[in-house]
Amino acid sequence: MPAGKPVETGNTYKNPVVNYSLPDPTIIKAGDGNYYLYATEDIKNTPIHRSKDLINWELVGTAFTDETRPTFEPRGGLWAPDINYVNGRYVLYYSMSVWGGEWTCGIGVAIADKPEGPFTDQGKLFRSNEIDVKNSIDQFYIEEGGKKYLFWGSFRGLYAIELSDDGLSLKPGAEKRQVAGTAYEGVYIHKRNGFYYMFASIGSCCEGLKSTYTTVVGRSKDLFGPYLDKQGRSMMDNHHEVVIGKNEQFVGTGHNSEIVQDSKGKDWIFYHAVSVDNPKGRVLMLDQVRWENDWPYIAGGTPSLKADRPVF
Repeated sequence: MPAGKPVETGNTYKNPVVNYSLPDPTIIKAGDGNYYLYATEDIKNTPIHRSKDLINWELVGTAFTDETRPTFEPRGGLWAPDINYVNGRYVLYYSMSVWGGEWTCGIGVAIADKPEGPFTDQGKLFRSNEIDVKNSIDQFYIEEGGKKYLFWGSFRGLYAIELSDDGLSLKPGAEKRQVAGTAYEGVYIHKRNGFYYMFASIGSCCEGLKSTYTTVVGRSKDLFGPYLDKQGRSMMDNHHEVVIGKNEQFVGTGHNSEIVQDSKGKDWIFYHAVSVDNPKGRVLMLDQVRWENDWPYIAGGTPSLKADRPVF
C-alpha cells in the first residue's frame, strides 16, 4: 500500500495525497519517467517518494543515512530540500538548522547519479553568519541566461546570488541581492508567458491547527524583480496575491513545490497543510493551478477535498 492510504483509482482523487507528514515538498520528473518527491525530514534523513501519476506515492528510501547526513550544523534538522538535475546528475540543495538558530543555520548541497540516491554531501554553501542574512534557509535553484542562481530566505528578506558553473558553490565575487521583503519564506519562481512568478509562504508553518501558513504570489518581467501584486505594489513592501488559504478541513497551506504538468498540459502544485482530521504533522496536498489574465489561482482559493486527477 503506497504512502499510508489505499490506491486511488478512477478519475478523481482526494486530499491529502499522502496522509502523513511530508512538509516543504520538492518534486522532479526523472529520466525513468517517474516523479520523485523529497521533503523536510519528519522522516529522518530526507524521505524520497516515487509516483507515476502524482496521486499514488511510495516511500523508496532516504537521501542520506545516519552516517552520510550533513554535519555542518551538528544538532540541526534537514529542512526544505530542493531537487534539480544539473550537468547530468541530481543535485539536492538542503537547509540545516535548529529551531531558533537563525545565525548558525545554513544551506548545503548533495549530489547523486540517481533520483533515489544515495546522495553524497558536498558540504555547506554558506551559513547565515557568513553571508550576513539571518535565517538563511528555504533555498530554490534556477537557471537563467546560461547562469545558475540560488534564491533563499525566511522572514528576514528573500535574497538571490549567482552560483558556480557546477552549482556546488557560490560564484567567486558574487554579490547577494534582496528580491522581496520580510513577510516571506519558501520561495519558488515559475516562468510562464514572459512573466516570472514568485511563490512564497507567509504566516506560521508549525503551530498545528493554529498555523496561519498561506501560499502567495507576485509577478515580474525580470527574474530579480520587482515582483508586484495585481495593483502594482511590490513584494519588497510585503504586498502579494493569495493563492492557497485555509478552509474547514485544512489549515497552514504553504511551502509549495515546483509546478509540474500532466499529459494534457495542466499545471499541478504540491504543498503541505495541517489536516483537521489528522492534525499531527503536515500532510501532502495536491491541487491544479489555473490561470486567468496571467495570474495563477486554485479553484476556490483553498485546498480541494476531491477533484479531477491529473491525466497521464
